[in-house]
Amino acid sequence: MSMPVHKNRWFLVALLLGCALLLTQNVASAAEEDAKPIRENWAHMVIKGSYPEGPQMPGLFGDVTESLSKAISRLEKAAEDKSLTGVVLHFKGTEIGWAKLNELRQAIKKVRKSDKKVFAWIESGMTKDYLLASACDQIVMPESASLILLGLRAEVSFYKNLFDILDIKPDILRVGKYKSAAEPYTRTEMSDAFREEMEAILDNYFGQITEMISESRGLSAEKVEAAINGGPYMAAEAKKLGLIDHIAYEDQLPGLLTGDNKKNDVKLIKKYAKKRADTDFSGIAGLIKLMDLLAGIDSSQRIGSGPRIAVIYATGAIMSGSSAQGGLMGGNVLGSDTFIKAVEKAADDDQVKAIVVRVDSPGGSALASDLMWRALEEAGKPLVVSMGDVAASGGYYISMGAERIFAEPGTLTGSIGVVGGKLAIEGLYKKIGITTSVISRGSNSGTFSPLNGFTESERVAVTGMLNAIYKQFTEKAATGRKMDYDKLEALARGRVYTGEMALKLGLVDQLGTLDEAIDHARKLGKIKDDEKFEKLILPRPTSPFEQLFGSADSETQQSHQISRMLDSLAPGLADQLKRLDLINLLAREKSLTIMPFEIRVQ
Repeated sequence: MSMPVHKNRWFLVALLLGCALLLTQNVASAAEEDAKPIRENWAHMVIKGSYPEGPQMPGLFGDVTESLSKAISRLEKAAEDKSLTGVVLHFKGTEIGWAKLNELRQAIKKVRKSDKKVFAWIESGMTKDYLLASACDQIVMPESASLILLGLRAEVSFYKNLFDILDIKPDILRVGKYKSAAEPYTRTEMSDAFREEMEAILDNYFGQITEMISESRGLSAEKVEAAINGGPYMAAEAKKLGLIDHIAYEDQLPGLLTGDNKKNDVKLIKKYAKKRADTDFSGIAGLIKLMDLLAGIDSSQRIGSGPRIAVIYATGAIMSGSSAQGGLMGGNVLGSDTFIKAVEKAADDDQVKAIVVRVDSPGGSALASDLMWRALEEAGKPLVVSMGDVAASGGYYISMGAERIFAEPGTLTGSIGVVGGKLAIEGLYKKIGITTSVISRGSNSGTFSPLNGFTESERVAVTGMLNAIYKQFTEKAATGRKMDYDKLEALARGRVYTGEMALKLGLVDQLGTLDEAIDHARKLGKIKDDEKFEKLILPRPTSPFEQLFGSADSETQQSHQISRMLDSLAPGLADQLKRLDLINLLAREKSLTIMPFEIRVQ
């Protein structure tokens, strides 16, 4: 039966009214939804300190100072975190070298590549702080802040006049035209060769600084150089020059992050991805946990049965014996015994498919360096080296047999040369009333006596020994680099290069980060792209007991005590006295492959 026409009309009208009402409600609901503030989550990380490399103490003790690997892991987590809009990096003063600078810059760039914004907030920026901040999308400073961007300056102190006053006679021999380690003790100013070397390094570093800022800030190299020559600046002037983007206090950051979109609500996640220290030591389980921590045991770490890449950290001045912290030159001691045990552990582990050695060392003992090199040669696993801030002299020695060497652009490397000698202190003894009687047998019995300089016979013998060590060093380097000996030797002679310079000369194979070196080792170890693998970090971290009291070795304990005493002095004076530690090295090791200087950029 058909419905009457007028009833059809009313039905259609009702249907249209219902649709209109529903549409109105949907529009109103959408309007209300648009009116609601959008929550933006921003990770907040503080960037400060030295970011040490290598194994750290577990748990509570290891969390006191953030390591480089932990800082990079937090940035990588932010890059992958889909709940984040971006990252705010709060710079509070860094004390890092050129390699760590590059590692952190690359990690910041990874966050930006994940379609997240990265803002830098700088309280007061020195050169390294600013170079890190320039890798971010935007740079913000408060109006009272200053940008200390001044360029580079090398200051080398010489002690010959002091030794003359004290009647001390330095008698130090070297092999290599540029091996300038002895110059501060034997001269009153730089030699021409030393100056030439330093000029080349500073030119390269200055070029790297200019290039980083120019590329990151969209400024010409000429404008960047002019800005450096005109520094330092307060925030307002830095903004005019295009060096920073905004002037604002930290509490004003949320408005900048949202672009002053008042509909959006910003939440800063403080200490993003920073593991909280477990301080619950109650009960029997807590006591066991505390004892494990004091012994340097991390019970939370579990090793699986899958493939592994061993990452062995070679950090500090190279010496015979065990590794220690706070030793020579106020830094770490890389002991050959400790390093060799770590290599053997990796070599004996069937799950370890390749070895990566992260080198951050200026060198040291020639003997210890050679023993460490031999251990790597005999490991029987694919070997890749990743050079950190410094991999020079002995640090280059242990690297040269690798199948591939990665360096950072600012790594200091090379310094293939040898130095040996002593200080003759008989004149000082006489001044302070000490006399010495000597009975000897053998023409060269006084070679390493601290009383007198070398006799002609002793000088010939020691020079021959140093030349033999140099020949050994350069021959092994030429073999490792697959380079003609004469070509390698011409690049040696104690000269130091940056990573960029070394790449052009064939002393390293590639510029890249530690992660890139590990990925290359994965390929050499035939671990498939989609196959998971673990990193076996070696050697084990120093336990809290060893950190506090040093090792049982009396020389290491003495070195700890001297370092602590020096650190209590004014920084400038402490640095000057620590430079004299070469004398301590020469007293313990008769021949050194050590980098002749240290470069710090403030």
